[in-house]
Amino acid sequence: MKKTYVFGHKRPDTDAVMSAIGISYLKNQLGDNTEPRILGSINKETAYALKYFGLKEPRYLNDVKLKLKDINYHKKFFISENESIYDGYQAMLDAGLTGIPLVKNNQEFAGLVTLKDLSHIIINENAEDLYTSYDNLIHVLKGEQINKSSNEIIGKILVASYRSTTFISNVNLNKNDILIVGDRHSVIEHAVNSRVKLIILTNNCSIKEEHLEIAKRNNVNIIKTPFDTYKVSRLVSLTNYIKTMIREFNPVTFADTDFVSDIIDTNNKLKHTNYPVVDKNNKCLGLLKITDLSDKNPAKVILVDHNEKLQSVDGLDEAEIVEIFDHHALSSITTNNPINYRNMAVGSTCTIAYMIFKERNIEIPKRIAGALLSGILSDTLILKSPTRTTIDERAVMELSKIAEVDYYEYGMNLLKSGTSLDGMNKEDVLYNDYKLFNVNDENFAIGQFFTMNFDDIKKELDEYIKVLDKVAVANNYILVALYVTDIIKNGSYVIYNTKGSNIMHSAYQKEIAEGSFIPGCVSRKRNVVPLIMEVLENN
Repeated sequence: MKKTYVFGHKRPDTDAVMSAIGISYLKNQLGDNTEPRILGSINKETAYALKYFGLKEPRYLNDVKLKLKDINYHKKFFISENESIYDGYQAMLDAGLTGIPLVKNNQEFAGLVTLKDLSHIIINENAEDLYTSYDNLIHVLKGEQINKSSNEIIGKILVASYRSTTFISNVNLNKNDILIVGDRHSVIEHAVNSRVKLIILTNNCSIKEEHLEIAKRNNVNIIKTPFDTYKVSRLVSLTNYIKTMIREFNPVTFADTDFVSDIIDTNNKLKHTNYPVVDKNNKCLGLLKITDLSDKNPAKVILVDHNEKLQSVDGLDEAEIVEIFDHHALSSITTNNPINYRNMAVGSTCTIAYMIFKERNIEIPKRIAGALLSGILSDTLILKSPTRTTIDERAVMELSKIAEVDYYEYGMNLLKSGTSLDGMNKEDVLYNDYKLFNVNDENFAIGQFFTMNFDDIKKELDEYIKVLDKVAVANNYILVALYVTDIIKNGSYVIYNTKGSNIMHSAYQKEIAEGSFIPGCVSRKRNVVPLIMEVLENN
């Protein structure tokens, strides 16, 4: 069963991380194969909660873009470079393909041969050249070993088509000749005495014992085949090593970690049909037929605490969204198939996870209860946020019992752990809890930071504004605002980029100076985003 990734938004906060952990655990208890992931560095608050309850930090997920390994290409389709042309052709024919990668003994990629390359055999003016092995000849000609003096066979092909006396008188044989002959014993005697490289006896003809003895002394290879001279003449060149057909020794290859989008771009320029697939050590993994790209196994994902494409993982359009669990307003994410979508007007995605545990009658372990409790306390500001509901309150009471903590005492320590500015620069403060939004093709960003002492930020207010201006210009955002929330005072100080002043004044219907305190403004979802969206929607 392919693993499904469960993750929250970029710049993950405690609710995003803990709901991913909780829902992943729940899904696995129900028989699914899931793994919680994060899309960015966790903040101090989340780190505190993970450590407190002995939870492992989820691994980072860079993207869910389609990679070649997600495509059903022809895995393990290749052939040894020392196999015969005949075997290569048969392998392509059986697989319905027009190319085959060649490999050396250690599976190192050696080249690519296509049906187009094999067509050269028909018109090749050097078709009499043979470079193969004794075993290949036996295999392709369905032959029988009569005398084997060497395994590698290199030479020129001759057919004893003249009268015996004419052939012996006019044809000077040497050690590089491969002779195709029937039951013409005088020609055979001439050949073994001339120390030819190989004699191919057609129609299962026999060789005299005295001639065989000479052949053994003179290291003359001999095989016998049931095929007639005409058929042997047609097949013998197909016994050549398939590596002799390589026309291009450095063809374009792809790694199984390459993005499908990059492969498509390359193919749009080259227009090839077949591409060998290799790993980082040039070990051949198989063959990609360009039409294979339609047969894909995209990454499966479950989104938690967001349903906004801008906030989600790179390559989301190329993944299969299985489910969404969220407590925010609906966005424009679409799916190709129906999915389970749980969206509720509660204070935390962890509350939704708690409810599903109860609905499915799944026991909540202490560490998972601690994770869910942390997410709820963080998002509802220890149940002080206007977004909290009676469902959140009920969840906190039960989860705190399972986690064996006093929810208010633990909640205060949790929030305090994230309020310290020690070791943080201004970008760290902005991105500590940072989300992107889109309205009418305009993007804006809202960061939120909790602290009990705004004075430390106020001292460098101008520097913070410069950072917000820089972020806005670099990303073409219409507004970048940072809300510094003091849960004791039950409000937030607001800082915004210079060009965002008109939006801020319109949102609050009065002039909002940089660093102003807005009483009762503690929830980004309830007190901030709707006001700004209304302004932008009406522009």
